[in-house]
Amino acid sequence: MANDFVKTFVQMCNYLQQPCHVARFQSFCGVKGTFPDKATKPEGGQSEPDCPGPRQRVQSSDVRVGNGAAGDAAAPRVNGMQGDITVRPDGSAAAAAAATNVDSDIARAKPLRKNSLTGDVGQEFLIHNKFLFYLFTFGTELGNEMFFIVFFPFLFWNIDALVSRRLIVVWAWNLFLGQSTKDMVRWSRPASPPVVKVEVFYNSEYSMPSTHAMTGTAIPFCLFMLTYGRWQYPFLFGFCVALSWSVLVCVSRVYMGMHSILEVITGFLYSLLILAFFQPILDKIDTFYMMEHYAPLVIIVSHVSLGLVAFSLDSWSTSRGDTAQALGTGAGAALATHVNYQLGLLPDPPLSALPLTLPPISTSLVVHSLLRFFVGVAVLLVTRMVMKAVTIPFLCLLFGLPSDDVRRARQHMRVELPYRYIVYSVVGFSCVCVVPLLFRILNLA
Repeated sequence: MANDFVKTFVQMCNYLQQPCHVARFQSFCGVKGTFPDKATKPEGGQSEPDCPGPRQRVQSSDVRVGNGAAGDAAAPRVNGMQGDITVRPDGSAAAAAAATNVDSDIARAKPLRKNSLTGDVGQEFLIHNKFLFYLFTFGTELGNEMFFIVFFPFLFWNIDALVSRRLIVVWAWNLFLGQSTKDMVRWSRPASPPVVKVEVFYNSEYSMPSTHAMTGTAIPFCLFMLTYGRWQYPFLFGFCVALSWSVLVCVSRVYMGMHSILEVITGFLYSLLILAFFQPILDKIDTFYMMEHYAPLVIIVSHVSLGLVAFSLDSWSTSRGDTAQALGTGAGAALATHVNYQLGLLPDPPLSALPLTLPPISTSLVVHSLLRFFVGVAVLLVTRMVMKAVTIPFLCLLFGLPSDDVRRARQHMRVELPYRYIVYSVVGFSCVCVVPLLFRILNLA
């Protein structure tokens, strides 16, 4: 009985991992690729099956990363209006019927952002449903860096500082565990074709589990967990918002062609497991960061150690940088939490004031909130820009590396790890400590 269950479970996992399901979902949502008529076969004459399981991450030096058939030298990389050209198996080029006769409701689009490791920009595709394209683009942005650099500060400055700083702890641990698991499992992205790469920014990373699905589940459900009972709102409302947020992010990763169904489900469940672990100890972690005199040393050592572990798991990829970035942000925010408590800044509301209620919406409230948000984000973006401009050349000079090619320089662990930690720990510290002090000076507190 047990063997039958294991066999059925493995078969189900293999089934959910197949890229054909991703391609079917994309087709159902109106995404059509501009692939060659037939995929190029390897020299043996047999096309490679899309087998799920561990396999080597694709690098641009091996085969072309994007939407063309792997290893097809004849297939041009499609940019701009070059997408009107389709390559046939005999090597001849012809105008694609779909490109020359495009319906007014169909739009041509390029993949979102080029791949930061390989520089690959992917291949154009056709969008038959613009609403779903914009919806799932928004969904996938809910798991990207720019969203977090906006969401956490807004929550901290305008709504609830305690909730925001605890969310950052969960977010950092989710990314560390998720990205580290990717580099240990080492499954590559869904095969293209048949999958259309609507996004190529993360195409060089491994894909099991989906860290977008993890953060897209951890953040809304942790937000719900931390605010229900602390703030007055109906349970069903909070749960539905959290579930809708999570589902949107998870489904968007399949739509983008970045993950299989199995990888998204695994990321969702993995994140819930992490939340279940942190839920009873999150208050103790926050209290330790604030009150213990040796907390700064523990924060720095623990976060740097975790980054060293993550960087040692595999060759350079965007996942390692994202992990160090999250850990650096978490370290900076934790250090700022300690400083705020020791100096008596930004005290949390007393338990007698709970549950909290949203104040009446007024013009003054909206104006002050928007001013805090825009002034604070501007400070964070300028801080990040200045720190980037200073840190990378300094590290290259320190370790004797050329600084003319920033992408190549950052592929060295000696540059990427301290760069991410220094820049984003300063950003995290500024968000939690420096910007609120600036608000006091500007009478925006």
